[in-house]
Amino acid sequence: MTKDFWKSGHTPTLLMAFLYFDFSFMVWYILGPLAIQIADALQLSAQQRGLMVATPILAGAILRFGMGLVVDKLSAKTAGIVGQLVVMAALGTAWMFGIHSFGQALLLGLFLGVAGASFAVALPLASQWYPPQHQGTAMGIAGAGNSGTVLAALLAPGLAAAFGWENVFGMAILPLGVVFVLFCLFAKNAPQRPAPKAMADYLRVLGDKDSWWFMFFYCVTFGGFAGLASALPGYFHDQYGLNAVTAGYYTAACVFAGSMMRPLGGALADRIGGIRTLLVVYTVAALLLAVVGINVPQVQLALALFVGAMLALGCGNGAVFQLVPQRFRKEIGVMTGLIGMAGGIGGFLLAAGLGLVKQHTGNYQLGLWLFASLGLVAWVGLYAVKLRWRTTWGASSITAARV
Repeated sequence: MTKDFWKSGHTPTLLMAFLYFDFSFMVWYILGPLAIQIADALQLSAQQRGLMVATPILAGAILRFGMGLVVDKLSAKTAGIVGQLVVMAALGTAWMFGIHSFGQALLLGLFLGVAGASFAVALPLASQWYPPQHQGTAMGIAGAGNSGTVLAALLAPGLAAAFGWENVFGMAILPLGVVFVLFCLFAKNAPQRPAPKAMADYLRVLGDKDSWWFMFFYCVTFGGFAGLASALPGYFHDQYGLNAVTAGYYTAACVFAGSMMRPLGGALADRIGGIRTLLVVYTVAALLLAVVGINVPQVQLALALFVGAMLALGCGNGAVFQLVPQRFRKEIGVMTGLIGMAGGIGGFLLAAGLGLVKQHTGNYQLGLWLFASLGLVAWVGLYAVKLRWRTTWGASSITAARV
């Protein structure tokens, strides 16, 4: 990153966007690392466990669209403050009254979806401060809040083993509260923000076929990241007999790889072009997931394959959002919500689908192969639209011109 980048925007807001996103993602994902312990306590089947960890992803996906509207109508900072208050209230309720049934676990997951909607807050908050040539890097740094999943995977199972899994919900409120105060003090809305749009304007965006392509591409990259992050604790437990804490460590290695690669993916896309980056991403991710889908006998090999796939998917998350502000800069709030919603739906389908496949086939093979095939579909679709993008909106952008 150059000095020009740091001078071009507002560094405190960029940092606050990252922290807000990071700790929101931590609690959005928290049911994943706790899934084994919660499933044992509530006697859940593999399918129920998969639906439980997938529910926050789906709720977050749906709420991201609504949060995008709030960002456009009010401001990113206001939307972030309201969302954080709702999440802390939900965690406090779960901690004080407990979770005693599958239905209550799903209800908590719905409220945790508000934390997942932080995506539609953090990215516009950061993006609106930076010019087009630095969008990939800025969006990548803010989007590296995906690393909150690492904190949850590393800490939640061990804390649950020591203090009980319900107390983990109360403990999570402490860092959220600190970040909430810092966010209120230091985050600032950009002085020049897109004017609020009427609902007809949002519907008009959906009438643009490019919006659907972006939604699908992110459905694969972020959906793969979020779905695997939630499902991997159960996968390592079921396939290799790892206990909850060890499965959490293995999962943490995978999600760390994907999280840290997001800002690098944005920077790489700034350098060599978003489409070129994504073509490599889909090739690598599809190949590695297809190989791990054969049910490799060594857990270390499976771990290496998942780490490689998550590196690719994390890179793809950054690359997609290097392109989005160039194509939809005036509609960045609503497009962030729409694309984030699509990514969350992809994550829900993957996490819930893996649990369903495990329940009915006894392993995860078919689910992994189906997702790998979606990566190939994304590659073909991206290659097909590359020429049109080069000769239309990409031609007017310095960075997009290299795609």
